[in-house]
Amino acid sequence: MTEATAIRGDDAASAAQKIAKAALDNTALQPTVKSFFDEATFTVTYVVRAPNDSRCAIIDSVLDFDQSSGRTKTTSADDVIEFVKANRLEVDWILETHAHADHLTAAPYLKSKLGGSIAIGENIRRVQQVFGDIFNEPETFARDGRQFDRLWRDGDAFQIGALHAVALHTPGHTPACMSYVIGDAVFTGDTLFMPDYGTARCDFPGGDAATLYRSIQRLLTLPDETRVFLCHDYKAPGRDRYAWESTIGAERVGNVHVHTGVNEADFVAMRTKRDATLPMPKLLLPSVQVNMRAGELPDAETNGVRYLKLPLNVL
Repeated sequence: MTEATAIRGDDAASAAQKIAKAALDNTALQPTVKSFFDEATFTVTYVVRAPNDSRCAIIDSVLDFDQSSGRTKTTSADDVIEFVKANRLEVDWILETHAHADHLTAAPYLKSKLGGSIAIGENIRRVQQVFGDIFNEPETFARDGRQFDRLWRDGDAFQIGALHAVALHTPGHTPACMSYVIGDAVFTGDTLFMPDYGTARCDFPGGDAATLYRSIQRLLTLPDETRVFLCHDYKAPGRDRYAWESTIGAERVGNVHVHTGVNEADFVAMRTKRDATLPMPKLLLPSVQVNMRAGELPDAETNGVRYLKLPLNVL
């Protein structure tokens, strides 16, 4: 099956119905969203809950990593933990929108401190297959997604306390990208950025610009007032502040890459040309090695030290 045919008609229709129902049924129950911005990786982590509810989800966490020294720290994750404990929250889910290429996830650390289930899209298996080969992982590295507690299928519904949520498969940036519709909000990972910045790159293994276009069109069928929470912001030229919240209506009208009137062919041409000029993310190789393991570091070798590989002349 090609990436472009990953969204089948019946599945897409069923997922869209669930998404619309989740969005419409929960307009009176708007999730409370707390954001944590990590400027070192331009990443936003979210804690999401219903108003006055103690159950929550954490989306797209960050494990601090200094590449020059090879050291990890938990400063960013500890900020999230402090907030959760200070507000006496209980974590139901630790959600990943995809296997990030620009930061390491802190999911297992958060789980050890707060509990909750780590979840990602079922197509993480494809990422594990591709990058398992690139890093020449041994047979002990499982490529079936078992490192995660839950693998979402397109249209899966779940609860965060009183909040209804739907996992929507939105591939294109990577094969495993998911967006989470939670009440009147959608958390889109790297699929969309702020309207003045555009969309995610599609030149990683398994990425596909046409597929990304179709995934975005699915998101744009949500109500105009749906709040859109983004995983990153890089400050578009002329904007002096970081921003990571938009709306579906604002994206549909004003997104510089996919506003109303931009067709698939034009988008693919733009995205392909733009991607050819972009440098490789500086943390891609360490990030993917860790994130495809649900955030666990590679096993220690005989000297007790863990190592991350640097494949030469491959990507």
